[in-house]
Formats: sequence, C-alpha cells, structure tokens
Amino acid sequence: MSLAAYCVICCRRMGTSTPPPKSSTYWRDIRNIIKFTGSLILGGSLFITYEVLALKKSLTLDTQVIEREKMKSYIYVHTVSLDKTENHDTFSTVDIEDHDCAVWLLLRKSRSDDRAARLQAVQEMSEARHWHDYQYRIIAQACDMRTLTGLARSKDSDLRFFLRPPPLPSLKEDSSTEEELRHLLASLPQTDLDECIQCFTALALSESSQSLAAQKGGLWCFGGNGLPYAESFGEVPSATVEMFCLEALVKHSEIPTHCDKIEANGGLQLLQRLYQLHKDCPKVQRNIMRILGNMALNEHLHSTIVRSGWVSILAEAIKSQHIMEASHAARTLANLDRETVPDKYHDGVYVLHPQYRTSQPIKADVLFIHGLMGAAFKTWRQQDNDQDLTEKVSEDETKYTTCWPKSWLARDCPALRIISVEYDTSLSDWRARCPTERKSIAFRSNELLRKLRAAGVGDRPVVWVSHSMGGLLVKKMLLEASKRPEMNTIINNTRGIIFYSVPHHGSHLAEYSVNIRYLLFPSLEVKELSKDSPALKTLQDDFLEFAKDKNFQVLSFVETLPTYIGSMIKLHVVPLDSADLGLGDLIPVDVNHLNICKPKKKDAFLYQRTLQFIRDALAKDLEN
Repeated sequence: MSLAAYCVICCRRMGTSTPPPKSSTYWRDIRNIIKFTGSLILGGSLFITYEVLALKKSLTLDTQVIEREKMKSYIYVHTVSLDKTENHDTFSTVDIEDHDCAVWLLLRKSRSDDRAARLQAVQEMSEARHWHDYQYRIIAQACDMRTLTGLARSKDSDLRFFLRPPPLPSLKEDSSTEEELRHLLASLPQTDLDECIQCFTALALSESSQSLAAQKGGLWCFGGNGLPYAESFGEVPSATVEMFCLEALVKHSEIPTHCDKIEANGGLQLLQRLYQLHKDCPKVQRNIMRILGNMALNEHLHSTIVRSGWVSILAEAIKSQHIMEASHAARTLANLDRETVPDKYHDGVYVLHPQYRTSQPIKADVLFIHGLMGAAFKTWRQQDNDQDLTEKVSEDETKYTTCWPKSWLARDCPALRIISVEYDTSLSDWRARCPTERKSIAFRSNELLRKLRAAGVGDRPVVWVSHSMGGLLVKKMLLEASKRPEMNTIINNTRGIIFYSVPHHGSHLAEYSVNIRYLLFPSLEVKELSKDSPALKTLQDDFLEFAKDKNFQVLSFVETLPTYIGSMIKLHVVPLDSADLGLGDLIPVDVNHLNICKPKKKDAFLYQRTLQFIRDALAKDLEN
C-alpha cells in the first residue's frame, strides 16, 4: 500500500507543478522516471521476498510428525515365547492412535490362546483393503511366524504383508554359486545312503569338478563321469551342473538329518540366491522348491525357513498363473502351516485344490495317478490343438487349461481335496534318471502308499483316477493297504476307481520294447507291462477278486486310435481287451493313448462322464 501511495503522490506532483525551464525539463523527467522505476523495482523485490518466505514456511515439515510416521513404519518388538504357560501382554503399553487400534487388536488376537480367534484374526487381516502402507508394514514386522504363514496361505492377502527377504551374505572371494553349491553337497554325509542318492551325489560332484576345472582353464570339456552333455548343448554348462547338484540335494533333503546339515551350512541362503539368479529357468526353481518343501517337513526348521525370508517368496509364487510354480509353493506353505494342516506332503504329492486356507469343509479326496512318462500336471492338461501352448497360458481357463482337475473339477466340486501324484519313470534304461534305480511296480506302490498316508489319504472318502501304468499302481496300493491294519482306513474309504487305458493284461508297448531290447534297453517298468508277465497276471487276478469283494465302483475308458511314438513308430498301446478289468463299465473313446485322459473341452463327454462318476460315487458323502 505504501508503494502505491508513493507512486500516486509523485504523479500528482509531476502533474501540478509549475513547468520548469525547457533546459532543465529533460533531466528532471529522467530523474522522476528513475525514482519511479527504482521504487517499483525495490517494492517488487520486497514483495517477492515476502511471498517466498511465506511459501517456505508453509511447506516446512514438522519433524515431530516425521518421527511419528517413522515409528509407525518401523516397529521393533522383543522376541517372545509361544509357550502357552507364559503370559505375555506384548501390546498393552504401546501408545497408538485411534485409527491404528484395529491393527494392533488384530495382532494381539493373532497371538491368542484360542485357535479359532487366531484363525479369525488372520482372515480379517487378509481381507483388509483400506489400510495404509505403514499399517501393512506394522503387521509384517510385528506378527509371529504362525500368522505370517497363515497370511501367505490366504488367497486374498496383500503382498505388502511380507517384508523383503534379508540381504544375502556375500560370496567368498574367487567363488561362485556353482562352487558354493558343490561345497554344500560335499559337506553332507556320504555314507549309509541309498544307491540312487549315492549315484546322484557322485555324478553331481564329478561333473561340477569337470566344469570348474574347465572354466578356470578356459576350456569346456564334455565327460566327467562318462555322462556327456548331449542333451544340453544349448545350455550354459554351469547351469547344467547346478541342475545336477540340485537334483542330488533333492534326494538328500528327503533325509531329516541331512536337512539339518543343509540349514546349518547356509543352504537356505544359497538356494535363495540361486532362485533369484534363475528366474527364467523353471526347472531350477522347481528343484529348489522341492528341496524347500522337503525341509519344511521338519517342524524344528520352520522358524529358520521363515527368518530367511522364504515365506515372502512363497507368498508371491503361490499366486502365480503357472500351475507348477503355484503348486510347489502351495506344498511348501502347507508343510509350514501346522495351524490348519495336520497332514504332511512329501516330495511328489501336490494338492491342486484347495491350495489356500478355506472355510469350505473338505468332505472327500480325489487322487490322480499318472502313468509311464507322465507327470503330476502335464498328464491332466486339456487336449492340445494347433495353437501355441505359450499363448494359452494367458487365456481364460474356460477356453484352455493346463490342468483340468484344478480348473474344472475344483469348481464343479469345491468340497473335494484334489491331489496329484508324481514319480519318475522311463521307457528305457538309457533314459533312467538314476542308472542304479530298478523300481518295480511293487516298490513304487509301497513308496506312494507311505507318502499318501502321511498326507491324510484314507481319513476321508476317496476316488482314484489313474492313467496307464498309474492304474496298476492303484491296484497294487489297494492290495498292499488291505494287508496292513494301519492302512485299513484307505480300503474302507475307497468309493470308486477310474481307469484311463490301463493295461490290466499287458501292453503292446512292452512287446515292442522287448523285440528291440538291444537298442532300447527297456526299463523294468516296461518289462512288467508285457502280456506274459507273471507279476501282472497275479496282480490282475488278486485285485479283481478283492474289488468284487469290496464292491468298488469302477469306470474304465480305453483308446481306439494308435499313438505315434516319435516320427516313425505307430502303436496301439492299450487294446480293448487289455483295458477290460472285468468289472464296471468299459467305454471306448476315439482318441489315442496320450489323449485318453485329456478332454477337448469342459463339456466334452470324457470330462462330463468322469465328473458324473465322481459325483455318483461320493453322493452320500458330499450331501452330509
């Protein structure tokens, strides 16, 4: 205001003053202009300075507010015992704001002595959608191991509940992940081992030595233990050697005392480093998950697994669109979740549904057993067409599914627990994963029976679904279970069996393999499928009598089209007469042996008839 008044006064003086002499008018006007302009510039500068200072003051942050927010973001709590006899009131003295009260109440509830209250707290946390980032971090840092695992197994939980894994220790100087992996494997006990474990370990250590020597010498040489890398010319040698070491570690991790050694020697951190390095290599990641899942079978290692940051990785992996990645993560988390999962899932036993915690009562089990050269997931995919499989991953599962039991059957029968089993098989000893491994149908059935019983199979009504040699395993498992009193629940709860092209009386594949045995070297599994096999005939006779006595419901499908094996061999693997068990319905289907268990679409006869059988066999159990 003062600046404006001054300008007005100057102007009035200029307008009312007596005209000066012409000689001095010019300089007087110049002085007046300079005075006016200078005053204007000075006043403007003062005004701008005032506004800048006012703006700066308005933008200045209150440091006390910042400190309070930091306290919200970083919550440090003392480790407390989970012993129920001790009474800890961890959160009673915490000074919290009103809008954070619900978060801390849920945390306190999650540590309640009441199991139902704990489960309810985890469910409410997982359903939270309106929280701020710092509130998720409060839960992430203050919750206990039991709550964190529960959140990872909750379908709708936000990934902000999980802290990033802690920084990994640095590698030793002049070392590599491959060399560290070799040292870990070499540190494990090498005596009193199964022949197959010894074979895997010797092969991995030998090939690793060859690789390291070649890399340091600047030359890569094939060989090692007499196993050329003929199948992996396109791969990086170190990645191939890491696969050998991981496969050996998978076998070692099946032994509890070896799991302790793996943990003590930094195996959890090394496996995590490998997992991060090989994000684009699903095979490496799957083997790492298998090792971790085996270690999670040992409850005393749970706290170490959680502290190492693996739960954060598993929580993200279980949400993957890729069924194998999600299923491996689901198996490990289920083994960690002793709060809601009493069963233990050994290597090769995968729950397809439900993979998360659920309020849906599970009333029955459906088990899927693949056949020769099959797998827990790929055997049960939708029938392939001319489309590229990589394009199908992102499509709607109603159009294409990589596992119809998980996508279709789980939706049609949500009260079922659906399990798929995986085991190694080979057509030829040339292709055997373990050269010393000679596993008969009887050996495999006992191994699978033990794993399935540990998973709680037999505690509920059961329907078995099998393809090819998998049907022979089912028959042998049921006969073996009938001889053991502790396994009687499996027999008593078996409601029905579905056989997809099972060679009850032998297969032409076995005959063909034996005829060219000097070229193919057929595996023991293939030899047992020959029509003149005494073991196969005994199995058929014993099971038929047993199934009739127990009044099992049976449904059989059989292929009518030949199957191409390679580009030159065309073979009708299981003919009609061999697929006839002598009990139940036998339905011919115009597909080959590989596609007999792969429906073209959800409304196809093959799937709808299978669904009808499962519903009929479990009708009384699902109604209760």
